[in-house]
Amino acid sequence: RLLDQLEDLEELKDEFESGEYEETKQETMAQLREFQEFLERSVSGDMSLVSEYGATILALQAAISQAFKTPEVIRMFAKKQPDALRKRLDGLQRDRKIRQISKEEYQTQAIEILTALKKLGVKLSSAEQSFLDKMSSVRHMEDVVDKLGTGSSVEKNLISTANKEIKKAKN
Repeated sequence: RLLDQLEDLEELKDEFESGEYEETKQETMAQLREFQEFLERSVSGDMSLVSEYGATILALQAAISQAFKTPEVIRMFAKKQPDALRKRLDGLQRDRKIRQISKEEYQTQAIEILTALKKLGVKLSSAEQSFLDKMSSVRHMEDVVDKLGTGSSVEKNLISTANKEIKKAKN
């Protein structure tokens, strides 16, 4: 129910008044945390429920840590649906080819889906793994550049060069 509520929030984000969306999302996240604590307590006491609760706990941890930002991906991950995740990835690739979504939106969602598949133990193709590795490197470089900030001319030159390399890697 909470995962559905989180997905509905994302879908109807534009219909909320300012602040209402964030407040509702924070309340939902708090309820998810409480539910996760309940499940963890339950699992520690009743071993027959471990496998059933285990997937739900992983999905909640992913939602709370925001490893996955798309509620649809969270749900498919929680239900251990690699075929549905693959189908979603195919749809994303189609949408990107017909320019229905931006490159950045495609990359963000593709990373989420491929990460979910990997966490489910699904073997990724060499192209998929290469894509994840490339995106990981790009994000790492962006983090390094952000941490450097501005200062001396040496730092500015380094930042400029790094930004150019990041743009090359993204293309």
